[in-house]
Amino acid sequence: MTQTPCLSFDEPHGDALAVPAGAAPTFWQPVPANGHAECILSEKNIRSFHRFSMGTQTLPPGGRVRLHAHDTSEEVFYVLRGQGRAEIGGETHRMLPGATLYMGHNVPHTFINDGDTELQWVWFFMPGGLEDFFAAIGRARQPGEPAPEPFARPSDVLQIEANTVFAPPPQA
Repeated sequence: MTQTPCLSFDEPHGDALAVPAGAAPTFWQPVPANGHAECILSEKNIRSFHRFSMGTQTLPPGGRVRLHAHDTSEEVFYVLRGQGRAEIGGETHRMLPGATLYMGHNVPHTFINDGDTELQWVWFFMPGGLEDFFAAIGRARQPGEPAPEPFARPSDVLQIEANTVFAPPPQA
């Protein structure tokens, strides 16, 4: 099937932007992740034809991202450092530097740092919005500052998820 683009790609569209290291908003994340997320690109700082957001996430040893899914978004991870375990759609995969993970719509996934150093990945989220979730549940972070004591997720986290990019929680 051939698709016709809805605009001409002959002319430049969108922005060009260079974000220096340490210049993007970053947020400490609550338990069980206990790490931090950096939100480098989103519709807050770029205009793009294909909406997306991009950043990094870092989990300390023992940190985990709880089981969840995104009903209207796709997600791609590229592991930078550390090691961990990804459970995606019921299958387990190792998270090692250089590994790439793709999670489509409504595919349940969770990530666990089972190593003894920080686990860090780059995330790409289409059509964007993950950065709003990180900001809503997290606390502002300055690069290089020490990690705070673990803190609880907001009491209205399910409403925050519903208002951002998450599918209803998977049934236990």
